[in-house]
Amino acid sequence: MFKTIMVPVDLRHVAKLDKALTIAADMAKKDEADVIYVGITGPEPGALGHTPKEYGDKLDAFAASQTKAHGIKATTHMIVANDPSIDIDKKLLEAAKEISADLVVMATHVPNFSDAIWPSHGGHLASHTDASIFLVRG
Repeated sequence: MFKTIMVPVDLRHVAKLDKALTIAADMAKKDEADVIYVGITGPEPGALGHTPKEYGDKLDAFAASQTKAHGIKATTHMIVANDPSIDIDKKLLEAAKEISADLVVMATHVPNFSDAIWPSHGGHLASHTDASIFLVRG
């Protein structure tokens, strides 16, 4: 049913992604789909690397650990954005198109009042891409 599953990941919060990562892996196994972990970083040094290359190496190591843990075929797609917090919606949309994702599995939060003002990243993707979007709470 699905061929390419995109999973946006924030390497600073991997512990909060377990449910979404497991669901994506289970769906990939069922459909024999490729999983592409998408990470966004800035060009300047940060907590996850002094350079985008260092961040990319950590993202690749994360994908390798998921491949080993779940027995899936996983790769990465790194995005460098001038301001990741501002550009995230646009960059995730571009990534979904670039990698021809037909499913996006992403962790989300329980909705609150601020969602009426600032729409969720998953909601933005659902409104602007042809890919199916699976939002996972918890």
